[in-house]
Formats: sequence, C-alpha cells, structure tokens
Amino acid sequence: MSVQIQNPDIFRVELDARPVPKRIGLIVLATDHTSERDFARLCDPDEVGVYVNRIEYENPTTPENLRLTGPRLTAAAALMLPGEDLDVIAFSCTAASVVLGDDAVAEYIHAAKPKAHCVTPVNAAFAAFKALDIQRISILTPYSREVTDELAGYFSKNGPEVINADCLGFDDDREMARIKPESIVAAGERAIQTGAEALFISCTALRSLVCVEELERRIGKPVITSNQATIWRSLRLSGVNRPIQGYGRLFTK
Repeated sequence: MSVQIQNPDIFRVELDARPVPKRIGLIVLATDHTSERDFARLCDPDEVGVYVNRIEYENPTTPENLRLTGPRLTAAAALMLPGEDLDVIAFSCTAASVVLGDDAVAEYIHAAKPKAHCVTPVNAAFAAFKALDIQRISILTPYSREVTDELAGYFSKNGPEVINADCLGFDDDREMARIKPESIVAAGERAIQTGAEALFISCTALRSLVCVEELERRIGKPVITSNQATIWRSLRLSGVNRPIQGYGRLFTK
C-alpha cells in the first residue's frame, strides 16, 4: 500500500507559543519522596508544566552535606528544557537554602537560567509571612538541634521574630518523609506558642502539606509549610493567581 505525503504548501501546521502556558522547574534532592507529589496536588497540568530534575545528596542532614548541593544546582537547571526559558525554578530544600543562603542559590540557578525567578522554601516562606502580615512565628522542624538552630537564626536575622523552634531530632530525610501526618499535627500543636502569630513547619521532605487545614483548625492561626509556600510562590510568580481550597489560608492570597 502506498502512502501519500501531503504537500506542505496545501496544509499549514500552526504552533502554540508553548505546549503549556506556564513553566516551573523543580530541583529536588535525590532522596526526596515528597516535593513532586505535593506539586502534583496543586498544579493543574493544563495550566502549568512542572519540569523536575534531581541532584546528588548524601545523608545525614548536616550543614556540611547541605552545602555540597550548591554547585550541583547549575547543571540541574541547565538540563531543564535546554535552550528554553522557564518562568520559575524552585529549589526544594529548606535546610540547604538556609546553609547556602538565598542569594547563593539564585546565583547557581541563574548561571544556567538567568531569566527564571528563583524560589526557595525560605524566600517563599518570607513572602508568605508578608502576605499574611505575620511578624512572630513558632517553628517546627524534623531536623537535629544543630540544623534547627541554624535555621531559626537565619529566620530571625532575615525574617520574622522567632518565638521558639522545636525539632524532632532526625538527620535522614528519607526517615523525615516517613513521619506520619498525625504525628506532624500533634507536634505542630505542641510547638505553637501563645506569642506566635503563625506556625512554620520546615522541611520539604515532610508530608506536612496535607496537615495544614487540620492544624489551622486546631490552633486557630495560619500554618505555613515549606512545600506549601514554595508552590504558592512559584504559582504566583508564574502568573497563576487563582485561590486554591484545602491547603490553608495562604492560598487565598
């Protein structure tokens, strides 16, 4: 059977500017179980394309190991749609963003994708505090005391007043991802202090996004989590401004 080839002069193929209107790049640790799933919960694939790359990471979660992630960000960003722009690139690691500093993370990413907005859980959390007019926070982390103290110090220096910072003492992000949501809710209730206007739950490995609504109901205050804030800010910077129900007060902003 012969196949007839249409004359391209007769039929003109039209192209969209992009296959999907908005583009978000997501860089996660090799050991991450949670970030991609949380982005999938909240990002409409007909509205936003989420393009993921992983970087090498070694447990335990120490400042030394977190610092090693920095130089790996440039290569990871470069492999996301080479030669094409992204609206946002998010680095999904709160503790590494603290150890490296937001400016350094942006430099690594902009070396490959200079036009992309750079989002980290830290700068996303600061933007969330501003949007909700929050000045004083309680912090809950799954980390060791050493890493928690470094995070609390960074927040105090660059963001809201930290009333207290509780930690669960884990040093392996794969185990952090296994902490039951019920335990996160219970730990969050215990962590919030009277003087705090909101609770921040750190760590992109934690399955805390699904706990936000229940925790807000129990403590009567806003709850900001690493993944929740990262997704919210990534969507807003890419131009998606619609409210999303079921994941806390932040998504009304």
